[in-house]
Amino acid sequence: MRFIDSHCHLDFDELADNLTKYMSDALASGITQFVVPGISLAQSKSLLAFSQKHPSCHISFGLHPYFLTAHSRDEMALLADLAEQNSEQLVAIGECGIDSQCDDLELQQALFKSHIVLANRLGLPMIVHHRQSHHLIAQAFKQTPPQFGGVIHAFSGSLQQAQYYLKLGFKLGLGGTITYPRAKKTREVVSRLPLSSFVLETDAPSMPVFGFQGQINVPVRLIDIFAQVCQLRNESEDEIAQALYATSCRVFSI
Repeated sequence: MRFIDSHCHLDFDELADNLTKYMSDALASGITQFVVPGISLAQSKSLLAFSQKHPSCHISFGLHPYFLTAHSRDEMALLADLAEQNSEQLVAIGECGIDSQCDDLELQQALFKSHIVLANRLGLPMIVHHRQSHHLIAQAFKQTPPQFGGVIHAFSGSLQQAQYYLKLGFKLGLGGTITYPRAKKTREVVSRLPLSSFVLETDAPSMPVFGFQGQINVPVRLIDIFAQVCQLRNESEDEIAQALYATSCRVFSI
């Protein structure tokens, strides 16, 4: 079986000292490719060299809500220029989105719309971050409709919210959240929607799976997430693995 970790921050400092081991452990478990999102202007720039050094890593450019500053409007224009100049090396725009726990929702909403415009212009999917913000993301999508879908990262929500995103051409990123028994609503989504609705992701080094709380999350934990998906589905493990892999390839044109 082959897997793609469709969202992991392999360039983060927490993984740097043992990155070779983490990637070889993942490969030994069948995880052959990785999508590494951008979170800031400087880090997005650095991903160009990172992806050349690590050919199994596919990259995207974006401004994450956590890292927005007073200069972010200017940085968005620079990010758009950088993306246009390097569009052939990108598989998506993001990580971008709206997070109700971060400051300046007005700025977040404005920049999120700018990301949608950029993704539409470049013909790329989006990697969308959300936290208690489905209504704000839906509002932005209504005002500036995304044309090339993407992934709702770390999806956590209701069946109705999931179906809304699917109708817009998005897939749902399944990560550590679904391994927790308390995530009943999201686990129900996994069990009820078509298998083609999902991709797997770790968000390494963040979002640890159940049983590994307090530890650095690593790509090989994707196998634990896959095992949880298998418990919630009726298809065979091979069929589930093939479908998840194929969906990631389609979304990101891998």
